[in-house]
Formats: sequence, structure tokens, C-alpha cells
Amino acid sequence: MAGRLPSADELEQLEDIEKQWAVKAMHHAETYFKLISSIDPAKLQLTKIDDEILKDFEETFPDINVEHLDENDFKTPAAKEKWRNFMNKYEKRVNEYNFGSLIRIDCKEDYTEKNTMFGMRMQFYAVEIARNKKGLNDSLRRDY
Repeated sequence: MAGRLPSADELEQLEDIEKQWAVKAMHHAETYFKLISSIDPAKLQLTKIDDEILKDFEETFPDINVEHLDENDFKTPAAKEKWRNFMNKYEKRVNEYNFGSLIRIDCKEDYTEKNTMFGMRMQFYAVEIARNKKGLNDSLRRDY
């Protein structure tokens, strides 16, 4: 398709892929929120290497406030490059590390249009492992 406009059939296929991605990402978000709002998030293990991911995340991104995310820490060209290098370390170790995911901006809130940003699964893992280990998702069991 490079160098030419996609045909109508190709556009339909791309739209179908986007819809499938959206359904999968939303299902993942709903499932995760049900988990953290019903059990102790500190006991939740998202990957086989949560502790390693947390240590690496905190060393690589010491200034990210996981309680309330700033999209600039994810979306600027410099941030995207830094995240790409971080995520690629886990390519062979974390399933679906590069799948699209929905990430809550404020950890005290549910997934809503205003409180959700698009990211990659590895970003989701890094942020949510940090939130769970620091007890930042604890209030969700009480509030939801």
C-alpha cells in the first residue's frame, strides 16, 4: 500500500482491524477494572516479572507521577522514543507487550472518556504495577 491510496476493500479491512482492536482494548480495560475494584490490587500479579518491570520503570521514568498521568510523559517525540526503548526490552518476555491498551489518567477514577488515554500494553503494565504496589488503586474497592 505504500505510495498509493488504499482501495475501498483495503479501507474496510483497516476499519475492521481498528474495531477489533477497540473491542479487545475495551474488554481488557473492563476486566482489569473489575479486578482492581474487587480484590486487593497489591496482591495482583500482572506479569511474571512485575518486580523487574517496576524497578526498571522507576529507574527509567523517575519523574512520572503515576497517581495522575501527564500525557506529555507519553506522547512527545522524546517520550515516545524513551518508551520505545523501554518496551523493546520486554519483547520476548511479556505477552502482547506492544498491543494497544487503554490507560487511566487518574488512578482514583474509572475508565471514562476524560480519564483514558491510548497507550501500549507495556506502558499499561508499568503504570499499573507501580500503582498497585504503592497502594494507589486501593480506594477503588471502597468507591466502586
